[in-house]
Parts: sequence; structure tokens; C-alpha cells
Amino acid sequence: MKKIVQLIFAFLFAFSICFAQENNMEKVPKMKSLEIGYRYVLSSSFDAQPKMGTTVLFDYAWQLSGFTENKKAAYISVPLAYTYLLNSNDTLSKNTRILSYGWTVRHDFAKNRKVIPFMGYALLLNQLKLDKVKGGVMGHQTRFDVGCDLRTESKLRYFFKIEYSYTRYPKLGEAKSQTIHAAELNAGIRF
Repeated sequence: MKKIVQLIFAFLFAFSICFAQENNMEKVPKMKSLEIGYRYVLSSSFDAQPKMGTTVLFDYAWQLSGFTENKKAAYISVPLAYTYLLNSNDTLSKNTRILSYGWTVRHDFAKNRKVIPFMGYALLLNQLKLDKVKGGVMGHQTRFDVGCDLRTESKLRYFFKIEYSYTRYPKLGEAKSQTIHAAELNAGIRF
């Protein structure tokens, strides 16, 4: 059996060398983004959840389409975000830290203009930690955003966007998960 598997792998390797792609591959354009924003928690099932905070996000994107004159650009990216929700004036709420990472898809709605509207969709994993509480909890965030890129003469693009997100944090042994609904207003730069 071991000889048959080795023979199959040898055949597949030789076959792939014979029919490999040409060496004139082109690199896909990449774009990095850095953004900062204000988050407001619309509703939360956590006890004493702060309502407001700040998010900082770095994003590394690959362009998937928009290489021809008529096609608008689309990107897939890997974001890494850190959110800090500040304790409000009451004594019950706890400062909250959220680390988010995952995938984002963004579609531009115009091409070769000074202002380029876009829409995005993200699926993220979250790690939420509360001050003075041991441990943390993992959750799943779905995020929708709309905004505009403002092009400059250089390669820099400034942008602003608004987004809505729904995050679900399951609890072991419980049928109902804890949730957070939030809205954000973000601004940043793409390079």
C-alpha cells in the first residue's frame, strides 16, 4: 500500500511539472489600511456593559477584481482590530477590551473618481475581556459597513465609513447566547 501511495505522489509531481503555469505571473495589487473610530453599543445582553469606546484597526487587502477599464474593484482583506469600551460613570459597568480578527470583503461602486463609495461585509472572531473578571469569552461578529474613499494625487486614500455589527458570544450549557449590537463611525487612511 505504501508503494502505491508513493507511486501516485511521484506521478502527480511529474504531471504538475509538465503542465505547470508559465512564469509570467503578475502580482495582485495590495492595499493596507489604518483606521480609528468611535463605537456605540446599541444593545448588549452582558451585565453592566459600557456603551461607548474606541476602535483601532489595521487591514491588509488583496484586490480581486477591477483590473479592466469597466470593472470596479473588489478586495478581500485580513483585519486586526482592538476595541476599548470605557466604563461609564456608574459603578456597575466594567471596562471592556475586544480583539477582533477575520475576513472582510469590500466592493467599490465607482472607478477613477475622486470619491469612491464602497460597501463591506466582514466575518470576525472576537476575544472579549472584562476588567476585574477572570478569563474571557470568544465570539463571532458579523459586520456591514458603507463609506467613501477620498482619492488624492498620491497613492494615499482617506476614507470614512459607518458600520453596524452583531456579535454573538455562546455560553457552554446555555441555549441562549450573549449578544452585542453596535454601531461605529470610523475614519482612516489606505496606502
